[in-house]
Amino acid sequence: MARKFLYGVALLVVLALGASLVLRFYSKELTRFAFVPRGTFEALGPLPANFYTRDEAWISRPGVRDDPAQFLPEGAKRTPPGPAYVFFAHPTSYLARDHWNGPIDDKDARFRADLFVRGMASAFNAAGPVYVPRYRQAAFGAFLTDRPEARRALDIAQGDLAQAFDAFVAQVPAGAPIIIAGHSQGSLQLLRILQDKVRGKPIAKRVVAVYLIGWPISPNHDLPLLGMSGCTRPDQTGCVASWMSFAEPADASQMMEAWMAQPGLDGKPRGSSAILCFNPLTGTVGGTAPASANIGTFVPSDDLASGKIVPRAVPARCDAKTGLLMLGDAPKMGPFVLPGNNYHVYDVPLFWSNLRVDVARREAAWMAAQGRK
Repeated sequence: MARKFLYGVALLVVLALGASLVLRFYSKELTRFAFVPRGTFEALGPLPANFYTRDEAWISRPGVRDDPAQFLPEGAKRTPPGPAYVFFAHPTSYLARDHWNGPIDDKDARFRADLFVRGMASAFNAAGPVYVPRYRQAAFGAFLTDRPEARRALDIAQGDLAQAFDAFVAQVPAGAPIIIAGHSQGSLQLLRILQDKVRGKPIAKRVVAVYLIGWPISPNHDLPLLGMSGCTRPDQTGCVASWMSFAEPADASQMMEAWMAQPGLDGKPRGSSAILCFNPLTGTVGGTAPASANIGTFVPSDDLASGKIVPRAVPARCDAKTGLLMLGDAPKMGPFVLPGNNYHVYDVPLFWSNLRVDVARREAAWMAAQGRK
């Protein structure tokens, strides 16, 4: 496991939950001591076969009370939902070290997951019904160690999400368009779902687009195994969009070094392979756009529970050398920015309104290609 890269991903979660001052002053070793699970690994079996038929198995889906994915920031307008069905995998929210996999009924993890869904999955609620499953996610500390238990924890989380995806497909109308999206650990887990359950299957023709946000994707070593290309046109369908947001000056050296040392989905070393950089302001892989092209950044409150839409606040430029999405000077989004000017927790809010437009445009293109209105 790419320890240095996963430090960057995992440390973000702590920052996003108010521990930024601690992490700025203490070492990685102390962080690892504080968060890597202490207990014996629990070899958890699969969830009950009917688990994802229950309302309590979902953070969001039609009929869920107080659905966080239906949140709208101040200044955003609710529009009639589109025809697509959205499957969204949320990022890590389990920070305790009691288990290698977060129990689904853990109250703290559920609270944090709901916040992430409000800020991220809400960007997709104009596309159609949004489904966000609960799953036994790999613990925060699993991203801080190379111990074999960490890989096993990720496998358990992957099994849950694969089961949830099967239930999602069974619950939505046959032939309906689908959108697959996630962030951080959620995006990582979706890679295998796309490999195992989408590539080469009839369902692949129903995919409007895939948004693997906050996780590096190699166009050479990862995308071919998904059977998809990056989104090179604003109206392209069946493609992948992925980005990682950094303000300037950015320091992503440790993340990049570790990521390049790891094999891609094809099992080959990534080496100096490029990272897929999708620009939400242009709707294409690569490119530069000024702040005037940003129709609405969702600037959250400090507790991430509310916020407002601010237009023309943040530019975006895909850096050809690193594959990072550069934001220019550090925008004022809140206190949860990772050292190195890493805006990981704000990957979606930075471009919340443009992402909604991007999804709607691809949805319309998919419908048109199918001869549907």
